[in-house]
Amino acid sequence: MADSVRLSVLRRTTFDYRRRDGRRETQQRETYDRGNGAVVLPYDTGRGCVLLTRQFRYPAYVNDHPDGMLVEAAAGLLDADDPPAAVRRESAEELGVTLGPLTHVLDAYMSPGSVTERLHFFAAPYTPADRTGPGGGLEEDGEDIEVLELPFTQALAMTRDGRITDGKTILLLQWAALDGPFAPTGDR
Repeated sequence: MADSVRLSVLRRTTFDYRRRDGRRETQQRETYDRGNGAVVLPYDTGRGCVLLTRQFRYPAYVNDHPDGMLVEAAAGLLDADDPPAAVRRESAEELGVTLGPLTHVLDAYMSPGSVTERLHFFAAPYTPADRTGPGGGLEEDGEDIEVLELPFTQALAMTRDGRITDGKTILLLQWAALDGPFAPTGDR
């Protein structure tokens, strides 16, 4: 992203809204549009691991997170890419891993009360041989990302005890436990 500028728009819009009972009223809303994004959970079922990141998130810090360091699945804005290409790009930059086949998990609006972003969720297998770079993000984008390879059971436990508080990561880890690669084999 060093050569392009990402434009985000904060808008206040006034509009007429028809209520369920048929009455019309004028409402006003603020929306923040920064584009759509994609997120991926790389997993290694043979070793029982997942790849996650840890990085400083200023908004979490100013909203009472103790140090602002969040554990998250690798994610980023689509920019000019389609969702699969975006997660491959982010995996290489943030995690230093080249992903194989992707599984589309779901699409979701993470904060639809004010943010327009739709997030595309993916998962993909990896092995130690797929670790093709150091990861850590792009310094020119201000990224300083720690790569975490965690046992899946530990990562899932971290969603329960508050060490993982990022919504997209919680969704992917729960999917992996309930319907994904770490689900009991009889339930798939």
